[in-house]
Amino acid sequence: MLNALLFDLDGTLADTDALHLLALQQLLQEEEGRDFGHEEFMAHVSGQANANMCRYLFPGRSVNEHEAFAERKEQRFRQLSAQLEPMPGLLRLLDFAEQHGIATCVVTNAPRANAEHMLKALGLEQRLHQVLVAEELPRAKPDPLPYLRGLECLRASASAALAFEDSVPGLTAAVGAGIPTFGLATSHPPRTLLEAGAHRVIRDFDDPQLWSEIHHRLGLPA
Repeated sequence: MLNALLFDLDGTLADTDALHLLALQQLLQEEEGRDFGHEEFMAHVSGQANANMCRYLFPGRSVNEHEAFAERKEQRFRQLSAQLEPMPGLLRLLDFAEQHGIATCVVTNAPRANAEHMLKALGLEQRLHQVLVAEELPRAKPDPLPYLRGLECLRASASAALAFEDSVPGLTAAVGAGIPTFGLATSHPPRTLLEAGAHRVIRDFDDPQLWSEIHHRLGLPA
């Protein structure tokens, strides 16, 4: 059985970590003369909700200051990401889902403004209507709640779904919701994703491992 596909946004529908890092680097350098490298970004920011990011970056600042910085960072990201390309194979997978009546949704820690901006830039705003924004829920990833709500929205069981994630917090959330989850090796090495609970690791949505499982689930020839 397969009747639902749940997608993370950043690093999954499109490879965006480099743009998020650049936005942070520019702001931290402009506002504080602070250097911020790729290793620190991957350890403390990639896949995290903005609240967690800001608590790490500015532990002594107020919530209002955190929210203001996060908004500046996301505005900078949107400026840098006016043109995005879908991950290879994504359009093929969405076409297949439509043809076979498989429901889809996005489950993201990104703010809604970013989600809407990215889906429009990718030409997907008419194809992925259900967008669950973790900031609008009581708990964000790595808590499983966003994925549990995603399953509710799609009226799907975890065993009849697949999720797609590129980060450790995202994998922790999807796996915690009981969903077999493919890790996309856009941000982290395969070993890191497998250790975080990935069902399998794929390079993109054209990966034969993914299509073999989909066909098996649906009883279609390989």
